[in-house]
Amino acid sequence: MKVEQIYTGCLAQGAYYIESNGEAAIIDPLREVKPYIEKAARDGADIKYVLETHFHADFVSGHLDLAKATGARIVFGPNAQPKFDAYIAQDGEELKLGKVTIKVLHTPGHTMESTTYLLLDEQGREYAIFSGDTLFIGDVGRPDLAAKSDLTQEQLAGHLYDSLRTKIMTLPDEVVVYPAHGAGSACGKNMSKETFDTLGNQKRANYALRADMTREEFVKEVTDGLLPPPNYFPLNVMLNKEGYASIDQVMHQGLQALTPEAFEAAANETGALVLDTRKPQDFAKGFIPNGINIGIDGGFAPWVGALIPDIQQPILFVADEGREEEVVTRLARVGYDHAIGFLKGGFQSWVAAGKEVDTITSITAAELEEKYTQDNSIFIVDVRKPGEYEAEHLQAAHFAPLDYLNEHLAELPKDQTLYIHCAGGYRSMIAASILRARGYQHLVDIKGGYKAIAETSLPRTNFVCPSTLK
Repeated sequence: MKVEQIYTGCLAQGAYYIESNGEAAIIDPLREVKPYIEKAARDGADIKYVLETHFHADFVSGHLDLAKATGARIVFGPNAQPKFDAYIAQDGEELKLGKVTIKVLHTPGHTMESTTYLLLDEQGREYAIFSGDTLFIGDVGRPDLAAKSDLTQEQLAGHLYDSLRTKIMTLPDEVVVYPAHGAGSACGKNMSKETFDTLGNQKRANYALRADMTREEFVKEVTDGLLPPPNYFPLNVMLNKEGYASIDQVMHQGLQALTPEAFEAAANETGALVLDTRKPQDFAKGFIPNGINIGIDGGFAPWVGALIPDIQQPILFVADEGREEEVVTRLARVGYDHAIGFLKGGFQSWVAAGKEVDTITSITAAELEEKYTQDNSIFIVDVRKPGEYEAEHLQAAHFAPLDYLNEHLAELPKDQTLYIHCAGGYRSMIAASILRARGYQHLVDIKGGYKAIAETSLPRTNFVCPSTLK
């Protein structure tokens, strides 16, 4: 028996490969399925099952392409009603895979079709659970994402309480917990950086698994402090439930190399968004006017999903040479299938063609300190998340979290210089690029973000441990 976690950091997502005696199962695969097929081929195995724990909201699963390529059977748990051919397993049903068994445990709560898969080894011993978004390391799935559900988040949380206590907490302590996500995912609140653990450890450390916890306490704690989910979540659920274009088709369309002239013409003719995926400081030195910077070396896909409201939006992109395929792949992971080409030769070809270029000023934290010393009324904008801001922030900062920047535009004056910072410089450049595209001309990015600012003497609030914030 072989069990492998395939973890994708930018999505904080875990897919799983299980192989026994020439048969394999893939749990919650990503959109690009070639690596799974190649892995099975190296093991001399046939992929028998594609197991889905639920209809994912934060990424588009590769179940359809993988089943089409391999003949594997797509499996969902009870209550799932996909618009394509799939096997809907019953609670307690056992699926044979080589010499091992996968038992279906219906665990509603995160969503009503949520299912945990229990792996029994060759001797029939309970070895591991693949818990999807039902149980994370240090947390449980948020109960407010069920698409088109008539249930309130409190009612869903009640189902989750029952699922955990009747289906999961009754399992042996040595069972390994393999969740669908880790720290950084928006599918939970306070996930650990660890990507797996034993159930026994989780019973001791995970607040949601306290043995003496009442249903009322559980519902209150699980639903407390939930931020609104990103706008693209229900759109990804729809794609996972109803189907989507082949990844090969998406890649072919997105990897059209366009000269600067063709790129400019396509932008004008289609109304495509120009997405610049280079490093923030490279973008600051020069970019195509109205281009939006979301760097590929960061939380690229989730920020695309959070900030581009329409997954049907045509996208033209700028990338460092050699990374174009990576960009299209990572866009497709979150359902943005309408990339229509990239700038051939990268940004330098745009410059060489004599096209118009815009820039954004970027200064150090020490320079910000100097400007504040000269004038303490300068307009500083903090675009971090609420928890980061509440833990500690500049006393003079105006709070406008990047996730909801458009809702704060009325508070940000166009006739003043805005000094923008995040934690490290990635998000602040995204914010600056969005504001510039909205007509803000006086923008200054702070290199190194709050980490660098904290090394200065700029007045800050007292630190409050994030774990104490509710």
